[in-house]
Amino acid sequence: MSVAQSEGPWRSFRHRNFSLFFFANLISNTGTWAQRVAQDWLVVTDLHKGGSALGVVTGLQFLPNLLFSLHAGALADRLDKRKLLILTNVGGGASAAVLGWLTIIHRINFLEVCILAFALGAFGALDAPVRQSFTSELVGKNDIANAVSLNSANFNLGRLIGPAISGLMIAAFHTGPSFILNAASFVFVVIALLLMRPSELHRNLEDKKVRKISEGITYIRGRSDLVAIIATVFFAATFGLNFQIFNALVSTKIFHRNAGAFGLLGSVLAIGSLLAAIASTRLDQRRTPKFIIGSSVIFGFLLVITSTMPTYLTYALSLPFAGFLALTTMISANTYVQTTTPPELRGRVMGFYIFIFLGTSPAGSPFIGWLSDAIGIRQTTAVCGLITSFGALATYAIMRERIAAQKRAV
Repeated sequence: MSVAQSEGPWRSFRHRNFSLFFFANLISNTGTWAQRVAQDWLVVTDLHKGGSALGVVTGLQFLPNLLFSLHAGALADRLDKRKLLILTNVGGGASAAVLGWLTIIHRINFLEVCILAFALGAFGALDAPVRQSFTSELVGKNDIANAVSLNSANFNLGRLIGPAISGLMIAAFHTGPSFILNAASFVFVVIALLLMRPSELHRNLEDKKVRKISEGITYIRGRSDLVAIIATVFFAATFGLNFQIFNALVSTKIFHRNAGAFGLLGSVLAIGSLLAAIASTRLDQRRTPKFIIGSSVIFGFLLVITSTMPTYLTYALSLPFAGFLALTTMISANTYVQTTTPPELRGRVMGFYIFIFLGTSPAGSPFIGWLSDAIGIRQTTAVCGLITSFGALATYAIMRERIAAQKRAV
């Protein structure tokens, strides 16, 4: 039995740099989810806007992924990832702090929310591909899959804690302190990055020459399995992974609940997501295109079932199941892409992956917000679930033979 196998699902914590980054990110992820809940509540309740406005804000927050992810991926293959992450976290913290201050002094309006959502999204768009490809430098090739799963567990533990904390803070102090909490959380990540030992990073020692974005895209086009997975992620992320909008509108417009109940939905959803992340630490050999596509199909149908729940309680109880399948799909897709891509191309490939995963939200979120105003949030959720499932099925039907041919050629 190998050392990696003998240390089981926690083996990535052998790496000091990973441990530092993990616990700092747990604080940061908690702050991120606290801000997301507070931002939605600010728009829908405090500023008295509807689904269309919420969709616009969400879209603007993810628009930078469409604009910058590919370039950030190229930078990740060329420059020092640790230094880049320090810059992105300082910028993200500053954006959250400004939003919090304006909210606390009651000088915030919808336009300023839009601008600051875009600013926070811009730093996040630069951060995401760098952070994703930085994982391999923290733990090395053998532990990448395990580290990705642990990072997903981290993200969803923050998703479990953050909304609940934010709901309580909103009820007691309104939305401003939640933004300040997020701003403060970035400080821990910067400190962790500064405390890392560069000599222990598993860096690619090849010459950091100028990397062309087109090289990453060309590589993906030559891999039918990556094309199938990224297409599946497109449908699931654009239409299925919109719980930020679904929960905000269902809790306020359908069940007429307060901020605490809204925050609780995010935490309940995270229970299923966290379980998926923990389970995925033992799925190293099962992450295949067929498994990923199948998980996405089931997730879409579960979303349709969730849309039919008649009460707040039954809706809340259905969320962990949808969250489990959603994260099983996304963790498996992320891990497969990272572990099957050469180190010298990983930043650009992950940049394109993030471009699809988050960059489609600027179109999807406003559309979903508009559709919820036009036909209702229940119907919109069901439509999004069906698109997720049938999009994955269509991808499998189109790409099945190409993937099989690619395997035979290897």
